[in-house]
Amino acid sequence: MVSPTLTEEVTALHAGICSGLADTHRILMLYALNEKPRNVSELAEELGISQPTASRHLNLLRERGLVTAKREGQAVVNTLADKRIIQALDLLREVLASNLQSQAALVESVSETK
Repeated sequence: MVSPTLTEEVTALHAGICSGLADTHRILMLYALNEKPRNVSELAEELGISQPTASRHLNLLRERGLVTAKREGQAVVNTLADKRIIQALDLLREVLASNLQSQAALVESVSETK
């Protein structure tokens, strides 16, 4: 049986982090911010999206605690709140790559038996 504590932790994880990672642009923003801090205009240009769209994504990432913002003059510079999020994303990418390899191997073995 799943403990109430685990259920609470998973609920908080989903509400906080997972929902923040539910968009490709937000994940790409996190990778860009891992390279160096950026303002919204730089992120929008790098990702090929409008500045209002980039701003909405950044706001959500800040609300979820994944990104922090600091005013520097007139610019607001965004940084990763915790670099471990990149390690987590890299691990998820490894799992995805492994799953894709397994699926490809299965398709290949089925094709060979026909």
